[in-house]
Amino acid sequence: MKAAELRARSADDLQDELTELLRAQFGLRMQRATQQLSNNSQLRKVRRDIARVRTILAEKGQRQ
Repeated sequence: MKAAELRARSADDLQDELTELLRAQFGLRMQRATQQLSNNSQLRKVRRDIARVRTILAEKGQRQ
């Protein structure tokens, strides 16, 4: 997901996206803990997407 795409979205959409990403991160962490995660790069990608969304929310003044 690119920052330009995120900037075009509303703050409510970004909050929803953040919630989805946090749930995905939790699921991936659980898979890693039970050694079911085969692609560790997914965790890094989700973590960076969370940071992107939080940064843009902060820019818009809509911090969680």
